[in-house]
Amino acid sequence: MPPTETRTDVRRRDFLRWLAASPLLASAGGLAGLEQVIAQEAPRRVFDDLVQSADEALDVFDLQRVAASKVPTAHYGYIMTGVDGEETYANNRAALERIYLRARRLVDVSTLDTRVSLFGREWPTPLIVAPAGSQRAFHAEGELATARAARARTHLQTLSTVTSTAVEEVNEARGEPVWYQLYARPDWEGTAALVRRSVEAGCPVLVLTVDLNGGSNRLTLERYERVDDRNCANCHTPGGRADPVKPMLRGLPSGPADGSAGAAMTWDFIRRLRDVTDQKIVVKGLVTREDAELAVRHGIDGIWVSNHGGRAEGDGRATIDALPEVADEVAGRMPIIVDSGFRRGSDLIKGIARGATAVAVGRPYLWGLGAFGQEGVERALEILTNELELTMRAIGAPSVASLGPHSIGVD
Repeated sequence: MPPTETRTDVRRRDFLRWLAASPLLASAGGLAGLEQVIAQEAPRRVFDDLVQSADEALDVFDLQRVAASKVPTAHYGYIMTGVDGEETYANNRAALERIYLRARRLVDVSTLDTRVSLFGREWPTPLIVAPAGSQRAFHAEGELATARAARARTHLQTLSTVTSTAVEEVNEARGEPVWYQLYARPDWEGTAALVRRSVEAGCPVLVLTVDLNGGSNRLTLERYERVDDRNCANCHTPGGRADPVKPMLRGLPSGPADGSAGAAMTWDFIRRLRDVTDQKIVVKGLVTREDAELAVRHGIDGIWVSNHGGRAEGDGRATIDALPEVADEVAGRMPIIVDSGFRRGSDLIKGIARGATAVAVGRPYLWGLGAFGQEGVERALEILTNELELTMRAIGAPSVASLGPHSIGVD
Protein backbone atom coordinates (compact mmCIF):
# COMPACT_ATOMS: atom_id res chain seq x y z
CA MET A 1 0.00 0.00 0.00
CA PRO A 2 1.50 3.38 -0.94
CA PRO A 3 2.32 5.60 2.08
CA THR A 4 -0.41 8.09 1.25
CA GLU A 5 -3.08 5.48 0.54
CA THR A 6 -5.51 4.72 3.36
CA ARG A 7 -7.44 1.52 4.00
CA THR A 8 -10.57 3.41 2.95
CA ASP A 9 -8.92 4.21 -0.39
CA VAL A 10 -8.17 0.52 -0.88
CA ARG A 11 -11.75 -0.40 -0.06
CA ARG A 12 -13.09 2.13 -2.55
CA ARG A 13 -10.75 0.85 -5.24
CA ASP A 14 -11.66 -2.78 -4.54
CA PHE A 15 -15.36 -1.93 -4.60
CA LEU A 16 -15.09 -0.11 -7.92
CA ARG A 17 -13.22 -3.05 -9.44
CA TRP A 18 -15.96 -5.37 -8.22
CA LEU A 19 -18.66 -2.99 -9.47
CA ALA A 20 -17.19 -2.82 -12.95
CA ALA A 21 -17.41 -6.60 -13.30
CA SER A 22 -20.71 -7.06 -11.52
CA PRO A 23 -23.87 -8.23 -13.30
CA LEU A 24 -25.72 -5.79 -11.07
CA LEU A 25 -24.56 -2.93 -13.29
CA ALA A 26 -26.26 -4.35 -16.35
CA SER A 27 -29.32 -5.79 -14.63
CA ALA A 28 -30.07 -2.59 -12.73
CA GLY A 29 -30.10 -0.40 -15.81
CA GLY A 30 -26.75 1.32 -15.42
CA LEU A 31 -25.34 3.39 -12.59
CA ALA A 32 -28.55 5.26 -11.84
CA GLY A 33 -30.54 2.08 -11.37
CA LEU A 34 -27.72 0.47 -9.46
CA GLU A 35 -27.87 3.19 -6.80
CA GLN A 36 -31.30 1.92 -5.77
CA VAL A 37 -30.11 -1.69 -5.58
CA ILE A 38 -26.98 -0.89 -3.59
CA ALA A 39 -29.02 1.23 -1.19
CA GLN A 40 -30.63 -1.96 0.13
CA GLU A 41 -27.40 -2.99 1.84
CA ALA A 42 -24.87 -0.20 1.28
CA PRO A 43 -24.26 2.50 3.88
CA ARG A 44 -26.98 5.12 3.87
CA ARG A 45 -24.50 8.00 4.03
CA VAL A 46 -21.26 8.21 2.10
CA PHE A 47 -18.60 9.82 4.25
CA ASP A 48 -15.56 8.66 6.16
CA ASP A 49 -16.43 9.41 9.78
CA LEU A 50 -16.96 5.82 10.87
CA VAL A 51 -18.24 5.32 14.38
CA GLN A 52 -15.38 4.66 16.78
CA SER A 53 -17.22 2.43 19.23
CA ALA A 54 -20.21 0.12 19.23
CA ASP A 55 -22.16 2.50 21.45
CA GLU A 56 -21.94 5.24 18.81
CA ALA A 57 -23.78 3.15 16.17
CA LEU A 58 -27.23 4.53 15.45
CA ASP A 59 -28.37 1.66 13.25
CA VAL A 60 -26.95 -1.64 12.04
CA PHE A 61 -25.67 0.05 8.88
CA ASP A 62 -23.24 2.07 11.00
CA LEU A 63 -21.80 -1.27 12.10
CA GLN A 64 -21.73 -2.47 8.50
CA ARG A 65 -19.51 0.41 7.44
CA VAL A 66 -17.00 -0.33 10.18
CA ALA A 67 -17.03 -4.04 9.39
CA ALA A 68 -16.32 -3.24 5.73
CA SER A 69 -13.22 -1.33 6.83
CA LYS A 70 -11.94 -4.02 9.22
CA VAL A 71 -12.87 -7.46 7.91
CA PRO A 72 -10.49 -8.92 5.29
CA THR A 73 -11.84 -8.33 1.78
CA ALA A 74 -12.66 -11.94 0.88
CA HIS A 75 -14.18 -12.58 4.29
CA TYR A 76 -16.37 -9.50 3.97
CA GLY A 77 -17.39 -10.82 0.55
CA TYR A 78 -18.48 -14.04 2.26
CA ILE A 79 -20.82 -12.05 4.49
CA MET A 80 -22.23 -9.95 1.66
CA THR A 81 -22.56 -12.41 -1.19
CA GLY A 82 -25.82 -13.54 -2.71
CA VAL A 83 -26.08 -15.71 -5.81
CA ASP A 84 -26.23 -15.03 -9.54
CA GLY A 85 -27.06 -11.35 -10.10
CA GLU A 86 -28.11 -10.80 -6.46
CA GLU A 87 -31.81 -10.55 -7.39
CA THR A 88 -33.04 -12.71 -4.50
CA TYR A 89 -30.76 -10.90 -2.07
CA ALA A 90 -32.10 -7.52 -3.22
CA ASN A 91 -35.72 -8.71 -3.29
CA ASN A 92 -35.55 -9.77 0.36
CA ARG A 93 -35.14 -6.10 1.24
CA ALA A 94 -37.37 -4.67 -1.49
CA ALA A 95 -40.32 -6.85 -0.45
CA LEU A 96 -40.02 -5.78 3.19
CA GLU A 97 -39.93 -2.13 2.16
CA ARG A 98 -43.13 -2.53 0.10
CA ILE A 99 -44.96 -3.49 3.28
CA TYR A 100 -46.19 -0.59 5.38
CA LEU A 101 -47.42 -0.52 8.97
CA ARG A 102 -50.99 0.42 9.86
CA ALA A 103 -50.77 2.62 12.94
CA ARG A 104 -53.60 2.65 15.48
CA ARG A 105 -54.10 5.57 17.84
CA LEU A 106 -55.36 5.97 21.43
CA VAL A 107 -54.01 2.57 22.45
CA ASP A 108 -52.29 2.17 25.81
CA VAL A 109 -48.68 1.28 24.98
CA SER A 110 -47.17 2.43 28.27
CA THR A 111 -46.22 -1.22 28.90
CA LEU A 112 -45.03 -3.50 26.12
CA ASP A 113 -45.00 -7.28 26.02
CA THR A 114 -42.46 -8.48 23.45
CA ARG A 115 -42.26 -12.05 24.75
CA VAL A 116 -42.55 -15.12 22.54
CA SER A 117 -42.61 -18.83 23.35
CA LEU A 118 -40.75 -21.52 21.43
CA PHE A 119 -41.16 -25.15 22.45
CA GLY A 120 -42.22 -24.18 25.96
CA ARG A 121 -39.33 -21.77 26.49
CA GLU A 122 -40.16 -18.09 26.84
CA TRP A 123 -37.85 -15.48 25.28
CA PRO A 124 -38.03 -11.74 25.98
CA THR A 125 -38.16 -10.79 22.29
CA PRO A 126 -38.88 -12.52 18.96
CA LEU A 127 -35.32 -11.79 17.75
CA ILE A 128 -33.13 -14.87 17.11
CA VAL A 129 -29.43 -15.07 16.28
CA ALA A 130 -29.33 -17.02 13.01
CA PRO A 131 -26.65 -19.63 12.27
CA ALA A 132 -23.62 -18.36 10.35
CA GLY A 133 -20.44 -20.31 9.71
CA SER A 134 -16.76 -19.45 10.05
CA GLN A 135 -17.22 -16.49 12.40
CA ARG A 136 -13.54 -16.36 13.34
CA ALA A 137 -13.03 -15.10 9.80
CA PHE A 138 -14.73 -11.88 10.93
CA HIS A 139 -13.30 -11.53 14.44
CA ALA A 140 -10.75 -13.48 16.46
CA GLU A 141 -13.33 -14.53 19.07
CA GLY A 142 -15.90 -15.58 16.44
CA GLU A 143 -18.82 -17.61 17.75
CA LEU A 144 -17.69 -17.12 21.36
CA ALA A 145 -18.19 -13.37 21.06
CA THR A 146 -21.59 -13.96 19.49
CA ALA A 147 -22.56 -16.40 22.24
CA ARG A 148 -21.52 -14.00 25.00
CA ALA A 149 -23.51 -11.23 23.33
CA ALA A 150 -26.57 -13.48 23.00
CA ARG A 151 -26.20 -14.34 26.69
CA ALA A 152 -25.90 -10.69 27.71
CA ARG A 153 -28.98 -9.75 25.69
CA THR A 154 -30.91 -13.02 26.38
CA HIS A 155 -31.40 -14.08 22.77
CA LEU A 156 -31.80 -17.55 21.35
CA GLN A 157 -28.71 -18.55 19.35
CA THR A 158 -28.45 -21.17 16.62
CA LEU A 159 -24.99 -22.59 15.83
CA SER A 160 -23.87 -23.59 12.33
CA THR A 161 -22.45 -27.01 11.50
CA VAL A 162 -19.51 -25.16 9.95
CA THR A 163 -18.84 -23.15 13.08
CA SER A 164 -15.23 -22.24 13.72
CA THR A 165 -15.73 -23.01 17.43
CA ALA A 166 -17.00 -26.34 18.79
CA VAL A 167 -20.51 -26.55 20.16
CA GLU A 168 -19.33 -27.41 23.66
CA GLU A 169 -17.29 -24.18 23.91
CA VAL A 170 -20.12 -22.12 22.45
CA ASN A 171 -22.59 -23.59 24.96
CA GLU A 172 -20.24 -22.66 27.79
CA ALA A 173 -19.95 -19.10 26.51
CA ARG A 174 -23.72 -18.86 26.00
CA GLY A 175 -24.42 -20.22 29.48
CA GLU A 176 -26.84 -22.83 28.15
CA PRO A 177 -27.10 -25.11 25.11
CA VAL A 178 -27.79 -23.41 21.79
CA TRP A 179 -29.90 -24.78 18.97
CA TYR A 180 -27.81 -26.78 16.52
CA GLN A 181 -28.10 -26.25 12.76
CA LEU A 182 -27.39 -29.42 10.76
CA TYR A 183 -25.93 -29.79 7.29
CA ALA A 184 -26.33 -33.47 6.52
CA ARG A 185 -23.15 -35.30 5.57
CA PRO A 186 -23.02 -37.43 2.39
CA ASP A 187 -22.74 -40.54 4.57
CA TRP A 188 -25.18 -41.46 7.31
CA GLU A 189 -22.46 -42.40 9.80
CA GLY A 190 -21.07 -38.86 9.72
CA THR A 191 -24.52 -37.29 10.00
CA ALA A 192 -25.54 -39.48 12.92
CA ALA A 193 -22.29 -38.67 14.73
CA LEU A 194 -22.93 -34.93 14.36
CA VAL A 195 -26.46 -35.33 15.70
CA ARG A 196 -25.32 -37.45 18.65
CA ARG A 197 -22.67 -34.88 19.53
CA SER A 198 -25.27 -32.11 19.58
CA VAL A 199 -27.48 -34.28 21.79
CA GLU A 200 -24.61 -34.97 24.20
CA ALA A 201 -23.91 -31.22 24.30
CA GLY A 202 -27.52 -30.68 25.41
CA CYS A 203 -28.78 -28.86 22.31
CA PRO A 204 -32.59 -29.09 22.56
CA VAL A 205 -33.40 -28.35 18.92
CA LEU A 206 -31.94 -29.63 15.65
CA VAL A 207 -32.35 -27.24 12.71
CA LEU A 208 -32.06 -29.30 9.52
CA THR A 209 -31.14 -27.00 6.62
CA VAL A 210 -32.48 -28.20 3.27
CA ASP A 211 -31.97 -25.27 0.89
CA LEU A 212 -28.27 -25.70 0.15
CA ASN A 213 -28.00 -29.25 -1.13
CA GLY A 214 -26.68 -28.56 -4.60
CA GLY A 215 -24.19 -25.75 -4.04
CA SER A 216 -24.73 -22.08 -4.90
CA ASN A 217 -23.45 -19.64 -7.49
CA ARG A 218 -21.85 -16.99 -5.24
CA LEU A 219 -20.39 -14.63 -7.81
CA THR A 220 -19.97 -11.66 -5.48
CA LEU A 221 -17.88 -13.78 -3.11
CA GLU A 222 -15.66 -14.82 -6.00
CA ARG A 223 -15.20 -11.19 -7.08
CA TYR A 224 -14.19 -10.15 -3.58
CA GLU A 225 -11.75 -13.06 -3.45
CA ARG A 226 -10.15 -11.90 -6.69
CA VAL A 227 -9.35 -8.45 -5.29
CA ASP A 228 -8.08 -9.79 -1.95
CA ASP A 229 -4.29 -9.74 -2.19
CA ARG A 230 -3.63 -11.80 0.93
CA ASN A 231 -2.19 -15.30 0.67
CA CYS A 232 -5.30 -17.31 1.49
CA ALA A 233 -3.23 -20.48 1.75
CA ASN A 234 -2.09 -19.20 5.13
CA CYS A 235 -5.56 -19.87 6.52
CA HIS A 236 -7.25 -22.32 4.20
CA THR A 237 -4.76 -25.13 3.56
CA PRO A 238 -3.49 -27.89 5.86
CA GLY A 239 0.01 -26.36 5.83
CA GLY A 240 -1.24 -22.94 6.85
CA ARG A 241 -1.39 -21.39 10.28
CA ALA A 242 -5.06 -22.25 10.77
CA ASP A 243 -6.73 -25.65 10.66
CA PRO A 244 -9.07 -25.67 7.64
CA VAL A 245 -11.17 -28.52 9.06
CA LYS A 246 -14.14 -27.19 10.99
CA PRO A 247 -14.18 -28.45 14.59
CA MET A 248 -17.57 -30.13 14.30
CA LEU A 249 -16.39 -32.06 11.23
CA ARG A 250 -13.04 -33.15 12.63
CA GLY A 251 -12.75 -36.87 13.33
CA LEU A 252 -16.19 -37.82 12.04
CA PRO A 253 -16.65 -41.47 11.14
CA SER A 254 -16.96 -41.92 7.41
CA GLY A 255 -18.81 -44.36 5.30
CA PRO A 256 -19.97 -44.67 1.71
CA ALA A 257 -22.35 -42.06 0.39
CA ASP A 258 -25.75 -43.61 1.01
CA GLY A 259 -27.89 -41.39 -1.20
CA SER A 260 -29.93 -39.98 1.68
CA ALA A 261 -28.33 -36.53 1.90
CA GLY A 262 -27.48 -33.63 -0.36
CA ALA A 263 -29.28 -33.53 -3.68
CA ALA A 264 -30.86 -36.93 -2.96
CA MET A 265 -32.43 -35.95 0.37
CA THR A 266 -36.16 -36.69 0.73
CA TRP A 267 -38.68 -36.47 3.54
CA ASP A 268 -37.63 -39.98 4.58
CA PHE A 269 -34.53 -38.33 6.04
CA ILE A 270 -36.72 -37.02 8.88
CA ARG A 271 -37.57 -40.58 9.89
CA ARG A 272 -33.87 -41.45 10.01
CA LEU A 273 -33.21 -38.45 12.25
CA ARG A 274 -36.02 -39.47 14.57
CA ASP A 275 -34.30 -42.83 15.00
CA VAL A 276 -31.18 -41.22 16.48
CA THR A 277 -32.48 -38.20 18.40
CA ASP A 278 -35.40 -37.05 20.51
CA GLN A 279 -34.54 -33.38 19.90
CA LYS A 280 -37.15 -31.10 18.43
CA ILE A 281 -36.62 -30.93 14.66
CA VAL A 282 -37.03 -27.68 12.76
CA VAL A 283 -36.65 -27.74 8.97
CA LYS A 284 -34.95 -24.63 7.63
CA GLY A 285 -35.43 -23.52 4.02
CA LEU A 286 -39.12 -24.24 3.35
CA VAL A 287 -40.89 -21.56 1.31
CA THR A 288 -44.11 -23.11 -0.08
CA ARG A 289 -47.52 -24.21 1.12
CA GLU A 290 -46.94 -27.69 -0.30
CA ASP A 291 -43.79 -28.25 1.74
CA ALA A 292 -45.46 -26.82 4.84
CA GLU A 293 -48.21 -29.41 4.44
CA LEU A 294 -45.61 -32.18 4.10
CA ALA A 295 -43.82 -30.88 7.19
CA VAL A 296 -47.02 -31.20 9.19
CA ARG A 297 -47.65 -34.67 7.77
CA HIS A 298 -44.14 -35.86 8.69
CA GLY A 299 -44.33 -34.61 12.25
CA ILE A 300 -41.87 -31.75 12.00
CA ASP A 301 -41.79 -29.65 15.16
CA GLY A 302 -41.17 -26.28 13.50
CA ILE A 303 -40.56 -24.55 10.15
CA TRP A 304 -37.88 -21.98 9.37
CA VAL A 305 -38.87 -19.98 6.29
CA SER A 306 -35.60 -19.01 4.64
CA ASN A 307 -33.79 -18.54 1.34
CA HIS A 308 -30.43 -18.45 3.14
CA GLY A 309 -30.28 -14.67 2.89
CA GLY A 310 -30.38 -14.89 -0.90
CA ARG A 311 -27.19 -16.94 -0.94
CA ALA A 312 -28.56 -20.44 -1.64
CA GLU A 313 -30.75 -20.28 -4.73
CA GLY A 314 -31.74 -17.43 -6.99
CA ASP A 315 -35.49 -17.94 -7.32
CA GLY A 316 -36.07 -14.22 -6.82
CA ARG A 317 -38.76 -14.62 -4.18
CA ALA A 318 -38.43 -12.86 -0.83
CA THR A 319 -39.05 -14.88 2.29
CA ILE A 320 -41.48 -12.27 3.62
CA ASP A 321 -43.61 -13.02 0.53
CA ALA A 322 -43.34 -16.79 1.02
CA LEU A 323 -44.26 -16.56 4.69
CA PRO A 324 -48.07 -16.09 4.46
CA GLU A 325 -48.77 -19.28 2.53
CA VAL A 326 -46.64 -21.30 4.93
CA ALA A 327 -48.35 -19.73 7.94
CA ASP A 328 -51.80 -20.34 6.44
CA GLU A 329 -51.03 -24.02 5.94
CA VAL A 330 -49.50 -24.48 9.38
CA ALA A 331 -52.44 -22.70 11.02
CA GLY A 332 -50.73 -22.40 14.39
CA ARG A 333 -49.84 -26.08 14.71
CA MET A 334 -46.10 -25.38 15.08
CA PRO A 335 -43.81 -22.37 15.49
CA ILE A 336 -42.54 -20.58 12.39
CA ILE A 337 -39.27 -18.70 12.17
CA VAL A 338 -38.38 -16.43 9.25
CA ASP A 339 -35.11 -14.85 8.13
CA SER A 340 -33.47 -13.12 5.14
CA GLY A 341 -33.36 -9.36 4.69
CA PHE A 342 -34.45 -8.21 8.16
CA ARG A 343 -32.51 -5.06 9.09
CA ARG A 344 -34.85 -2.91 11.20
CA GLY A 345 -37.04 -3.36 14.23
CA SER A 346 -39.98 -2.49 11.98
CA ASP A 347 -39.01 -5.45 9.79
CA LEU A 348 -39.44 -7.76 12.78
CA ILE A 349 -42.98 -6.46 13.19
CA LYS A 350 -43.70 -7.20 9.52
CA GLY A 351 -42.45 -10.76 9.91
CA ILE A 352 -44.61 -11.39 12.98
CA ALA A 353 -47.62 -9.75 11.31
CA ARG A 354 -47.28 -12.09 8.34
CA GLY A 355 -47.33 -15.19 10.49
CA ALA A 356 -43.90 -15.80 12.02
CA THR A 357 -43.45 -16.71 15.67
CA ALA A 358 -39.92 -15.29 15.68
CA VAL A 359 -37.48 -13.58 13.30
CA ALA A 360 -33.81 -14.52 12.85
CA VAL A 361 -31.10 -12.12 11.72
CA GLY A 362 -27.68 -12.91 10.30
CA ARG A 363 -25.79 -10.14 8.54
CA PRO A 364 -26.63 -7.38 11.06
CA TYR A 365 -24.96 -9.15 13.97
CA LEU A 366 -22.07 -10.30 11.74
CA TRP A 367 -21.48 -6.64 10.87
CA GLY A 368 -21.36 -5.94 14.60
CA LEU A 369 -18.99 -8.85 15.15
CA GLY A 370 -16.64 -7.72 12.40
CA ALA A 371 -16.77 -4.13 13.62
CA PHE A 372 -16.34 -4.47 17.39
CA GLY A 373 -16.51 -8.13 18.43
CA GLN A 374 -18.87 -8.98 21.27
CA GLU A 375 -19.73 -5.33 21.90
CA GLY A 376 -20.70 -4.94 18.25
CA VAL A 377 -22.98 -7.98 18.34
CA GLU A 378 -24.59 -6.71 21.52
CA ARG A 379 -25.12 -3.31 19.95
CA ALA A 380 -26.70 -4.80 16.82
CA LEU A 381 -29.15 -6.80 18.95
CA GLU A 382 -29.82 -3.78 21.17
CA ILE A 383 -30.52 -1.52 18.19
CA LEU A 384 -32.99 -3.96 16.67
CA THR A 385 -34.74 -4.50 20.01
CA ASN A 386 -34.98 -0.77 20.66
CA GLU A 387 -36.35 -0.18 17.17
CA LEU A 388 -38.88 -2.97 17.70
CA GLU A 389 -40.17 -1.43 20.91
CA LEU A 390 -40.18 2.10 19.52
CA THR A 391 -42.16 1.01 16.46
CA MET A 392 -44.65 -1.03 18.50
CA ARG A 393 -45.45 2.07 20.52
CA ALA A 394 -45.67 4.18 17.39
CA ILE A 395 -48.25 1.92 15.76
CA GLY A 396 -50.29 1.17 18.88
CA ALA A 397 -49.25 -2.46 19.34
CA PRO A 398 -48.94 -3.24 23.06
CA SER A 399 -47.74 -6.81 22.55
CA VAL A 400 -46.26 -9.13 19.96
CA ALA A 401 -49.43 -11.18 20.30
CA SER A 402 -51.48 -8.17 19.16
CA LEU A 403 -49.72 -8.11 15.77
CA GLY A 404 -51.33 -9.71 12.75
CA PRO A 405 -52.36 -9.14 9.14
CA HIS A 406 -54.36 -6.14 10.30
CA SER A 407 -51.09 -4.49 11.37
CA ILE A 408 -49.69 -4.14 7.85
CA GLY A 409 -50.54 -3.34 4.25
CA VAL A 410 -48.71 -3.72 0.94
CA ASP A 411 -48.08 -1.08 -1.71
